[in-house]
Amino acid sequence: MNATAECRNLLECALYWESAGANRIWLTQPMGGGDDHIKTWTWAEAVGEARRMAAYLKSLDLPERSSIALCSKNCAHWILADLAIWMAGHVSVPLFHVLTADIVAYILEHSEARLLFVGKLDPVWDQMKQGVPADLPTIAFPLAADNAHTQWDDIVAAQSPLAESAACPADETATIVYTSGSTGRPKGVMMSFDAMYRGGRHFGEIIDVRVSDRELSYLPLAHVFERLVVEAGALCGGFQIFFAETLDTFVQDLRRARPTLFASVPRLWIKFQLGVFEKLPPPKLDRLLKIPVLSSLVKKKILKELGLDQVRMAVSGAAPIPKEVFEWYRQLGLELQEGYGMTENFSYSHMSATGKVRPGYVGRPCPGVAHRISSEGEILVKSPCNMKGYFKMPELNDTAFTADGYLRTGDLGKLDDEGRLKITGRVKELFKTSKGKYVAPTPIENRLANDPLVEACYVAGAGYHQPHGVVMLSEGAQRMAAAGERQAVSQRLAELLESVNRVLPRFEQLAFLVVTEDIWSAENGFLTPTQKIKRSVLDAAYGSSSDQWYALKKPIIWQGSD
Repeated sequence: MNATAECRNLLECALYWESAGANRIWLTQPMGGGDDHIKTWTWAEAVGEARRMAAYLKSLDLPERSSIALCSKNCAHWILADLAIWMAGHVSVPLFHVLTADIVAYILEHSEARLLFVGKLDPVWDQMKQGVPADLPTIAFPLAADNAHTQWDDIVAAQSPLAESAACPADETATIVYTSGSTGRPKGVMMSFDAMYRGGRHFGEIIDVRVSDRELSYLPLAHVFERLVVEAGALCGGFQIFFAETLDTFVQDLRRARPTLFASVPRLWIKFQLGVFEKLPPPKLDRLLKIPVLSSLVKKKILKELGLDQVRMAVSGAAPIPKEVFEWYRQLGLELQEGYGMTENFSYSHMSATGKVRPGYVGRPCPGVAHRISSEGEILVKSPCNMKGYFKMPELNDTAFTADGYLRTGDLGKLDDEGRLKITGRVKELFKTSKGKYVAPTPIENRLANDPLVEACYVAGAGYHQPHGVVMLSEGAQRMAAAGERQAVSQRLAELLESVNRVLPRFEQLAFLVVTEDIWSAENGFLTPTQKIKRSVLDAAYGSSSDQWYALKKPIIWQGSD
């Protein structure tokens, strides 16, 4: 059992490693300029820096348990600030690094934030900062764009370390995490110190975490999944965290880290695969993998080029990964394990077990988790990491849980004969066709989005005889269309439409696909910060065109061209 099992919260874990792992490197941060500009912190250095920032926060004489906001892309200072907030006796409030100004303003006001830490956010910060009150004290991380804020490094240089950290009672709120807002205004999920610690500790037990492990942090730390597997996982397990610099340097960052633990989303796993296919076409790769002498060498080379040759635990989440992609990685010697969780349970809910992965299923409940399917088909989960409730929204808390303490996830699901869970849709996303049949759009969208042509998609059709899909092309498909190959793209989309419809019941089969010219992003409000579609926004944008599209009776429609 890891020594941190004797700790009671994540802050105590940090203080444990400050002594027990004093000289071991914990954080590795690119500071701009590639491999020649890398900064590292040992455990003693990192916790010591957090102590100095905590001393400054204490000097401000804020009311106890004040909300302090964090808005930055992933970096070492994000985690150091989180620790400092807890040490000073306050509550951290993460903000996604891609939000509209009105959502920034709403969260800062609703959470009653007394101070804001801001980091590397260019080029979106110019727009986001319009939502920050002019009188809100702000501290800038070293990687922040040019600004007139109080500087992190100046504070750390001027302060003595805080000798005694504030208490972190198990039931006290450690953080307020705002949901992505896919169905309206974000809700503030209150997570206790005990819930965060138990999530990190149990996750470490599931994957048999070791102090020698390495992980690359690049999925947003403002999201509970990254907070669980990276921050809480490292604080409980003592392993090293590397940070990515930019999207352009991602592969270089990955190769630098050579992670042993790696979590990602299906879209990135597919992009990795397509990158390999560009250099080594599938027919040639298949032939090489069938040659006994070359097979193992080819597999090792591919994984090494991807920076994944040291990975012993690979996790995929957010959406089902195609069976073909899963089997391709398994052929290379990398078994992808799928997981499932929500903001409301700190993403600690379900995970596939090694050797028992079934593509499309998110596995059995994690240790300490109970689940059941309601009579309406909704997944109900009782996790040791369930939230305390929604901040300043008591009217929602009674409906969030069953009488016996199960979280109502809002997801529809079913179990196989081994108790593995499959997500089949969202309760509130069901819509009825003119034939009186209910359609769950999410599983259909997942099938479409698993194709390399599609970056994002949206299925609708309430009140029509059949549903339809609207797709935003991937960058590769957009380049093909722009180069005069629109007909080829249309043909491949028609093949995709046929293949998806082939496995759907008649009432769910799509009448057509529309190729939108719009770019969906979190910046323009079409997507949430976690890259989920906002249905209400898409309904408003495309609903008025539906009659015209159905009247065309064509399988593939290019927006604005028909």
